[in-house]
Amino acid sequence: MKKSSPLSLNTQILVGALAGILLGLWISSSGSESAITQAGLYAAGLIGALFIDLLKMVMIPLVFTSIAVGVANLRAHRQMHKVWKATLGFFLFSMMIAIMLGLAAANIFRPGDGLQLAMFQDAIQEFQARQLPLSEFFSRFLGSLFQNPVAALAQGNVLAVVVFALLLGIALVVGGERYNNILVLLQELLELVLMLVGWIMRLAPLGIMALLLKLVATQDISLLGTLAEFVVLVVGTTLLHGMVVLPLILYLITRMAPLRFWRGAREALITAFATSSSSATLPVTLRCVEQHLHVKRDIAGFVVPLGATLNMDGTALYEAAAALFIANLAGVELNLAQQMIVFVTAMIAAMGAPGIPSAGMVTMVMVLQSVGLPAEAIAVLMPVDRFLDTFRTAVNVEGDMVGSLVVQKWAKSDED
Repeated sequence: MKKSSPLSLNTQILVGALAGILLGLWISSSGSESAITQAGLYAAGLIGALFIDLLKMVMIPLVFTSIAVGVANLRAHRQMHKVWKATLGFFLFSMMIAIMLGLAAANIFRPGDGLQLAMFQDAIQEFQARQLPLSEFFSRFLGSLFQNPVAALAQGNVLAVVVFALLLGIALVVGGERYNNILVLLQELLELVLMLVGWIMRLAPLGIMALLLKLVATQDISLLGTLAEFVVLVVGTTLLHGMVVLPLILYLITRMAPLRFWRGAREALITAFATSSSSATLPVTLRCVEQHLHVKRDIAGFVVPLGATLNMDGTALYEAAAALFIANLAGVELNLAQQMIVFVTAMIAAMGAPGIPSAGMVTMVMVLQSVGLPAEAIAVLMPVDRFLDTFRTAVNVEGDMVGSLVVQKWAKSDED
């Protein structure tokens, strides 16, 4: 009889995350510069980087095979058109709610009103904002969609890989039985990649502990304190969206209890929080959605990788709130029309971010420029961006998982 592990992987990851946070707080509060402390931080950096690199290693083949196979398999029950519409509809709907929540909170609490932009002049002078007009953004975004698939795979260009995989999956549907051998080969490759993901996940508790230890230990608490009002507003609204809005949407459509969802999604949410990367978390997200939340592989393989590229609730919320924060610092009152421009631009920027180098900084500059705010003021956000990124990435990933469950429910109801 096979002896079971005393702790499930879910529990091990949770224990690792808590241990990393506590150790990081201890190192940060002690202020020790000893050789042992530095060696510990160096080891944590190595282990954390190794874990992320392993996830990135399987990310591109997983995105390619899961989307191609997912689209091709949707032909079996003629749902491709319904799933496509439901997926995009949910992504747009959830991001619109997130942006409205960010704008509403920023208008009510008005973070930055008590501060002056002059306080951050040194940071602004040292930071060279990269100017990117909206027209150039669109041209770059469209150019990133269609690239040599071999180059896109080699360079890790997720958006181009997604587009090519979508087109290949559609071609397999149109070709029918003639290309069945290629579909079988892709399915077997997907199974192999998922096996690799299972092996990598055995290192997840240690990797997540190392990542959180280094993040907490190296975060400058004084800078967080300076921007405390903005940090609290963004974290609060992001958690409100992730812990109330998305679970409420999920419950209303699927009747799945939030606690049941969080138990199944815990691995992916903790990994997203630790890595601050939806793409790096993708292998874990797919594993949770298929194995713990029981979404069909063809639907999960279509919705989740597409969501990791396009569905960015946390990012959209953050960029909208940050634009109003910068406006308050600069003493600029944004009227309703200007806030609508921020609304649209934040959504476009969040969806287009993966295809642009230095995505977070570039797209935030675009949002500021859309309403005439000083692009250089983005330097104000840099000290707290890494900390806030952990929360918004977790909500980005949660939105992808909720979306897969909602799309499956809609597809199933259409079949009945």
